[in-house]
Amino acid sequence: MTTNTSTRLRWLAIAGLVAAVAASFYYLPQTRKQVEGFLNRVDELGAWGPVLLAGIYIPASVLMVPGSLLTLGAGYAFGLVRGLLAVSAGSTLGACAAFLISRYLAREWVERKIADNSKFRAVDRAVGRQGFKIVLLTRLSPVFPFNVLNYAYGLTSVSFPQYVLATWLGMLPGTVMYVYFGSAAKNLADVATGNAAARPASQVFFYVGLVLAVVVSVIVARIARVALTEAVEDGEHSDNMP
Repeated sequence: MTTNTSTRLRWLAIAGLVAAVAASFYYLPQTRKQVEGFLNRVDELGAWGPVLLAGIYIPASVLMVPGSLLTLGAGYAFGLVRGLLAVSAGSTLGACAAFLISRYLAREWVERKIADNSKFRAVDRAVGRQGFKIVLLTRLSPVFPFNVLNYAYGLTSVSFPQYVLATWLGMLPGTVMYVYFGSAAKNLADVATGNAAARPASQVFFYVGLVLAVVVSVIVARIARVALTEAVEDGEHSDNMP
């Protein structure tokens, strides 16, 4: 499977996930009530709500549980700003936990799991020369799954501070997009149930922002994919030089 095909499939998977969540909320009222009940209870914790949701990311990342629903839920419960802060902090801490486990506690197990991954072998060679840049680009690109990278980078020579900063920065565009999706779902639910007025100007502004978040995320991911391919190919060329 080519990189372009893999990227398209991952974006289709993201769109499918968002569509499935929206459909379940619309067609399965009981599911909506249960999810809303949990998120409302988290929100009722006040300042501790985002802290709790951020904390859940740590075991979720270590256990390699996809965090997409958590990210959507954060946007739904807390809105864009608080949701973004909770998810950004939690996902970064979770990525750090998996990285440290891989580097110091479960190195042999991780090595066996990714031994046949040709993509990671190519990235691993590039990390030795441009650690921060490569980590940043792989986080920006949807080709590389978040949970696998957390453990895989523990085997490389990248320093922990570089890994933390590059991971946090690289995840921001995608995090904004997912949190915005969750916030949009809350906005739709409030209007549908009469909890908020459907003001045309604010609705247009909100959904223009949503479209921009998606467009920017796609453009950034595409640029990152091209830059990553070039960096890896340059590294392989350098290795083959006499």
